[in-house]
Amino acid sequence: MIHYKEFDNGLRLIINKMDSLLSVSMGIIVHTGASQESDSEDGISHFIEHMMFKGTKKRTAFMISDEMDRIGAQVNAFTAKDITCYYAKSTTGHAAEAFEILSDLFLESVFPEEEMAREKGVVIEEINMNEDTPDDLCLDVLANAYFGKRGYGRNILGPRKNVEKFTADDIGNYMDKHYAPQNIVIAMAGNIDIDLAESLVAKYYACHNRRCCDRKPVKIELKGQSLLKHKDIEQVHIGIAYPSVKRGDELFDATQILNSVLGGGMSSRLFQTVREKLGLAYTVYSYTTSYEECGALSVYAGVNADRYLESAEAIYGCIDEIKKKGITKDEFERGKEQLVSSLIFSRESTSSQMLVFGKELLYKDEVYDFEKRLGRLNSVTYDDVLTAIGSNFDESHMAKSLVGAADKPL
Repeated sequence: MIHYKEFDNGLRLIINKMDSLLSVSMGIIVHTGASQESDSEDGISHFIEHMMFKGTKKRTAFMISDEMDRIGAQVNAFTAKDITCYYAKSTTGHAAEAFEILSDLFLESVFPEEEMAREKGVVIEEINMNEDTPDDLCLDVLANAYFGKRGYGRNILGPRKNVEKFTADDIGNYMDKHYAPQNIVIAMAGNIDIDLAESLVAKYYACHNRRCCDRKPVKIELKGQSLLKHKDIEQVHIGIAYPSVKRGDELFDATQILNSVLGGGMSSRLFQTVREKLGLAYTVYSYTTSYEECGALSVYAGVNADRYLESAEAIYGCIDEIKKKGITKDEFERGKEQLVSSLIFSRESTSSQMLVFGKELLYKDEVYDFEKRLGRLNSVTYDDVLTAIGSNFDESHMAKSLVGAADKPL
């Protein structure tokens, strides 16, 4: 059973009630992230996410984790380019308690100075860890090469110099602009009583006044750069990005099937050629990223430092073959079945359902309909994927990144 309610202040609640389960996932999803930040704010969405767990008006940081542990619940959060999500999962019997704690940290955090100072050190270590994780770093450099230094090109963690100077006033100002009720969706999936869920949301959130949100469209200016970050490590990490469809495009599903054929699994062209046939990489795959304004189809590979140019040529060769000859009907059917099964598997996870219902409402102001989504996917034809091939792989805006002991960019 699906239940939707919009409160007077603009806050929206969506529930996918799954009676056969004994647990529930609940998320508070804010429509803001790294892409909404200014240069001086770069990294603040992520820093706020960390600070939300560091104490409220009635709980210390320890009490938040301790009380969740006492009821066997899980609580966490993540920041992305266009959303920030705070979520908890609990047994059905402890749903009200878990939601109260989640709401307390979301609504009543006080950002103590000593905790801020301590957490800055934690986030700086996370930045250091990212610098020491070359595959993640490669994709950050790729986003920069593709989008530039702002908008979707920002690193979610932000620069160290920004993190060091953030103040409680900076946090308050940013939250005043973006943490407005009409910019927030609360999503729940699992076995929870709908009347209870609605009453809990009304109790903790309905009193918050409607106010303007400062969300703006993200300015897109594709850079098409080729960037190198030199590191003395054993592998060279390759990233390649092509312009692709935005979220909701009529060729969105066809592009997902194309991506599956190119590099979405062990039977894909990239895996079979670059890894299995040529033995050039342990990890090689492709993936799509779709935003409201634009999208990207990207390839990543971690390869031998002495053979990175050969590896890049092998990747280009796979893409060129698809551009010139298309894909086979067998590959089309296999790619479609992979997406259909992934869609069905996600129905069995309360966390996945919480996110898919929440994002659909946040991004499109629509209630997610599984049958309609499955129908759209099943209606994609072989010719649609051939058309999608022509809408991807625009080399004039292709971006490339290298991380490792390479002499020059690709």
